[in-house]
Amino acid sequence: MENFDKRVSDFIHEHHVLTLATSREGVPYCANCFYAYLPEEQLLVFTSDYETKHIQDVQQQDKVAGSIVLETSTIGKIQGIQFVGKISEPQGDLKKKINRAYLKRFPYAILKKTTLWAVELQFVKMTDNRLGFGKKLIYGSL
Repeated sequence: MENFDKRVSDFIHEHHVLTLATSREGVPYCANCFYAYLPEEQLLVFTSDYETKHIQDVQQQDKVAGSIVLETSTIGKIQGIQFVGKISEPQGDLKKKINRAYLKRFPYAILKKTTLWAVELQFVKMTDNRLGFGKKLIYGSL
């Protein structure tokens, strides 16, 4: 996927909670997760335990969707990201890099033993009403 417009990367960096949508056997589910963003790799990184519903779901279906939003009631300020990607448990050098990035953003996470997960972004759509009502910036494909 091509590099994002700076506005997209900046928006992702400015926020810290994503909503992750998974499904298993036709049953959808959503989870909210603190995340770190690695722009060079176009990865969203979060931690979660194997026992959680969303991680159990991705063990069978590694394609996920999600969103990152700015909550506002002012229509002219509405911004948000919708994404689709492939989730995996990073290994090796990538796992070390991801761990450093996540702990830099959320240092208290070192207190809890948990597993890191990475969503490789394959499609991103940003709605940004500051650029005009309903203006979309789209990257990748579904």
